[in-house]
Amino acid sequence: MTDIPGLWAVIPAGGSGTRLWPISRRHSPKFLHDLTGSGQSLLRETWDRLSPLVGDRILVVTGAAHEDAVRRQLPMLGYDAVVAEPSPRDSMPAIGLAAAILERRDPEAVIGSFAADHVIRDTEAFHRAVTEAAALARRGELVTIGVEPTDPSTAFGYIKVGDSLGVDEAPSARRVEEFVEKPDRDTATRYLATGEYRWNAGMFVVGATTLLELLAVNHADMVDSLRIIAADPRRMRDLWPSLHKIAIDHAVAEPAAAAGRVAVVPASFGWDDVGDFASLTRLVSESALPGITAIGPVDDIVAIDSTATVATGGRLVALIGVDDLVVVDTQDALLITRPDRAQDVKKVVEMLTAQNRTELT
Repeated sequence: MTDIPGLWAVIPAGGSGTRLWPISRRHSPKFLHDLTGSGQSLLRETWDRLSPLVGDRILVVTGAAHEDAVRRQLPMLGYDAVVAEPSPRDSMPAIGLAAAILERRDPEAVIGSFAADHVIRDTEAFHRAVTEAAALARRGELVTIGVEPTDPSTAFGYIKVGDSLGVDEAPSARRVEEFVEKPDRDTATRYLATGEYRWNAGMFVVGATTLLELLAVNHADMVDSLRIIAADPRRMRDLWPSLHKIAIDHAVAEPAAAAGRVAVVPASFGWDDVGDFASLTRLVSESALPGITAIGPVDDIVAIDSTATVATGGRLVALIGVDDLVVVDTQDALLITRPDRAQDVKKVVEMLTAQNRTELT
């Protein structure tokens, strides 16, 4: 795959991955970890996937607490290729700031926003989808990449796709009819039966100026502040806390779709957001120990007549006659659950936070 002229990759590297606690923490979120056994962190895999398309036109937006770790993992990036936000304000301020910065560097810039903590197995198919999306973005579209659903998941939002756009450079492109919030199981099953829905993976490709213009429709003050920060980074500290905390889906994608301004490139490339231990179990191959999926080395695992996903933290974990467990042992916390309760792990973090035990979160 060759370089896509004018395309800049924006990598939002935020969040704490509470459903993957206690591996993922506020001070060491999931994108900094090798969770799949690839030998590289999710962040580094994201850079590897994007660099053939954009070269060094990459901007990472991360929390101030993670800036040093990001720079260590991506030493090839220039100093101005990493932007540290003082506090989390959700995805719209982070991506909007990247757009404002890149608009100043390149008024014709097209940005592609791709999260730092996703897994994509078919890189070539991903590159083809991004190439189509970039062609549409140059025509003024806000473009999302809609992932072909493999099951009626209730963990993701959905995109309802409409008519073909008939664009030669983007033959797969369709109009987005609407974005739909995470459904219940029965609703998700109906969505899949129609063939008209795709998973919303939070991937957006759009002209930097176009994104800011769409954001200004309902959040003009935010756009003004973001452009001020882009022109004078010293204003970050006083302006950033005033920005409305909102996701890009709610701030821009949903209203733009209602106005007929959003296109989708449907694609299938083995995507997963590594959202919880159930999804991680599906991504990691079974270890040399029968019935055991190991997140990391197996040296400290002993299993007798057991099936489980296990991550060890330096001491022996022994399993005897248990099935379908998730066991995560770290130096200061032990998690034991079942894959079907994986989404509830975040409740532990919520309880610890309520108890003011934030040193464990």
